[in-house]
Amino acid sequence: MKLVTFTQEGTTRIGAVENGKVVDLNHAFQSLLKSEGKLRYKQIAEAYVPADMNGFLEGGEESMDFARKAIDFALNYEQVNGHKLVYAKDDVKIEAPVPKPGKIICVGHNYREHILEMGREIPKYPVVFAKFANTVIGPEDDIPYYPISDQLDYEAEFAFVVGKRARNVSQADALQYVAGYTIVNDVSYRDLQRRTLQWLQGKTVDGSAPMGPWLVTTDELTDPSGLEVVLTVNGEERQRSNTKNLVFTVPYLVEFLSGLMTLEPGDVILTGTPGGVGVARNPQAFLKDGDVVRIEIDGIGTLENKVKSIKEG
Repeated sequence: MKLVTFTQEGTTRIGAVENGKVVDLNHAFQSLLKSEGKLRYKQIAEAYVPADMNGFLEGGEESMDFARKAIDFALNYEQVNGHKLVYAKDDVKIEAPVPKPGKIICVGHNYREHILEMGREIPKYPVVFAKFANTVIGPEDDIPYYPISDQLDYEAEFAFVVGKRARNVSQADALQYVAGYTIVNDVSYRDLQRRTLQWLQGKTVDGSAPMGPWLVTTDELTDPSGLEVVLTVNGEERQRSNTKNLVFTVPYLVEFLSGLMTLEPGDVILTGTPGGVGVARNPQAFLKDGDVVRIEIDGIGTLENKVKSIKEG
């Protein structure tokens, strides 16, 4: 499935994209249950296929199975009892698939070529830092460029989303704890990032984590290795690599991170960026107002956002 969060007439809900249409999963499951004669169909639907992504992911594989049945039902009926179950994609606004992750954990220096271009050695352990939920924007949003810096940079990132609570998980079992995969642009204010040894202040500015266009579940994208990652700015290729080049793989990161902390459904893990970031180019090439940043990853799709200067004061 391709899971999305969408807004329609001011209401934000979760859905699934099928053949260019968006299925409202909660309303579709309600309608399916009602058609089966369930008296408490609203309450059952809220328990297993709620309208928010974090709540849905907490239901694990059981909720995923119910969602698949709801999709089949909705595509046959489209509207039931005044509830529209299916929308044309152009009639809704697609938001970040996980708009309010509990944790956004980022891994730095995880592609060999990026490590070398930054003049560093291959790390023995993952370099880990954080972004926060205030950074998350969707695939149809502009990247805000605040006048606090003149070094706005891009970072194409293959990301995975945790699907069930994980603590001390082994690599052998790790992928069972992944709900699916998405794309994130780890937008970075480089001069702020480098003011101190800690990177946080350059990574957590509002709107600096475009995410999307959807969450591809693990039944559709079964293997996170061997995926081509390409980033362009205004059509010019700036980054290209493959997830086979990750120093620390998805299973390794699940094991490593779940050994440090409890991972929860809806947590988003960014696996690192390839070489070619703006700060490392010669001459340096930072983003500016009006630039269009496009990231394509095999098996997921395309995340494209425009940079927009924000005038404050």
